[in-house]
Amino acid sequence: MTTHVTATRNEWLAARLDLLEAEKELTRRSDELARRRQELPWVRVDKTYQFEMGGFEAGGATLAELFQGRSQLLIYHFMFGPDYKAGCPSCSAIADGFNGIAQHLANHDVMLMAVSRAPLAKLQAYKQRMRWTFPWASSAGSDFNADFNIFFTEQQQRAGDIEYNYRREPAAKPIAEKTAQESGPRSNAGPVAQFAATCGTDVPTYTRDRPGLSAFVLEDGIVYYTYSAFSRGLDGLWGMYQWLDRAPKGRNETGGLWWRRHDEYENH
Repeated sequence: MTTHVTATRNEWLAARLDLLEAEKELTRRSDELARRRQELPWVRVDKTYQFEMGGFEAGGATLAELFQGRSQLLIYHFMFGPDYKAGCPSCSAIADGFNGIAQHLANHDVMLMAVSRAPLAKLQAYKQRMRWTFPWASSAGSDFNADFNIFFTEQQQRAGDIEYNYRREPAAKPIAEKTAQESGPRSNAGPVAQFAATCGTDVPTYTRDRPGLSAFVLEDGIVYYTYSAFSRGLDGLWGMYQWLDRAPKGRNETGGLWWRRHDEYENH
């Protein structure tokens, strides 16, 4: 016998209609936030960055060339450092939804691109393993990740000189085990350590790279930085979470990690 509240169909409908009003308000609020994102001032990017990606000769591609003929560029900062043996499982779960979306965006004047610090050959091998087709560039040897606050050095970690998600982090130290959503990026136990292990590295090395989204626009040959989001600001990109939030038991995250790379499930 279930311990959850049960009701008649009419009682359920009354509760559902009440919830519908709250959902509509959330939708209106979300539309307002989208408008505010678009109203943010633009910051001109004058620094030259070089990226390695398929189709470009030695010397790589510039940031402007990542637009590939579009006027807008969305970059997902995929956690895949040079010392990783495989991409971050969380970033991989998010990226599982990119293939179809990237095609639609490209035909709507928006280029979707993943960027990581790992060498291009390592990214391409992992991309083939995951059967992804979206474009993925390497920023190896570039200041791009550091300049956009998704890569930090060992010295920064030790000194507490890290500003991520618009907040200053304290110096790295072990913290109590938490759920996957609650774990801070400095955790030496629990989910973060599990993630690091699946990438073939340790927690400090793993957490020098962080996830994020950066948006850019190209006008009259000039690139402008327009928006960024980090940490749980990326929740909307997780297709599986949008579905789970509508499932009877929600995200149902208790204890350790429940998701893996899609080819690591027993019945994939």
